Amino acid sequence: MCHSDDSQAPQAPNAGAVAEHGPLELHAEDGNNLAAYRAVPQTPNGMKIVVLPDVRGLHPFYVGLTQRLAEAGYEAIAIDYFGRTAGVSQRDESFPYMDHMPQVTPAGVYVDTAAAMAVLTAADPDASVYTIGFCFGGSQSWRLAASDLDLAGVIGFYGQPARVADVVDEVEKPILMLVAGADSTPLSEFEKFAAQLEEAGVGPEMHVYEGAPHSFFDRSFDQWQDACTDAWNRIISFTTRHRH
Repeated sequence: MCHSDDSQAPQAPNAGAVAEHGPLELHAEDGNNLAAYRAVPQTPNGMKIVVLPDVRGLHPFYVGLTQRLAEAGYEAIAIDYFGRTAGVSQRDESFPYMDHMPQVTPAGVYVDTAAAMAVLTAADPDASVYTIGFCFGGSQSWRLAASDLDLAGVIGFYGQPARVADVVDEVEKPILMLVAGADSTPLSEFEKFAAQLEEAGVGPEMHVYEGAPHSFFDRSFDQWQDACTDAWNRIISFTTRHRH
């Protein structure tokens, strides 16, 4: 489990204001209806981000993260994974996510992400869109680098390379890997994944936060403030450099 109900996404450097934010319902191409949360920046930077949560779906941490992204200038939508099996709602710690996770598929994440992208680009079809994911969502974000979605790049915190292994040779989009040095997934797996991507011709940007625990990107973890700030700076740099 990544974030508790009292955890909060850290604020970006030089944060601005949020113009508006709130829940919405998305409609995917396969007929799925899913819960989502959207935040719009007061001073847009012209880039958009789809947030792919951890295994608990649209948990409060990710609702807050859309607002932190908007403060940094990105219009953002966080999506839920469980519309097909649990209906449309936000998720807290009481949600039995393990009952639903086995039915979440890469194909479902793909069409749900596409639905969020359609909303984000409705008024600006040429906008650069990215995904950012955490844990399970980090894996799914990296995986979308092998998809035909019109993404400028993908970002993942503490994902699981094993969930991407079958599509490594199809990866075409830039990848940012933000790795917790003390994650339960051995560092060697991330290094192997990065080497495989290099061999496939798409060298990722990978940064390891030595000693940092899984879920270090949390403002309640005072000892990891510098890591959080560095991660924000890498996200901003990556998205700026790879925008269309």
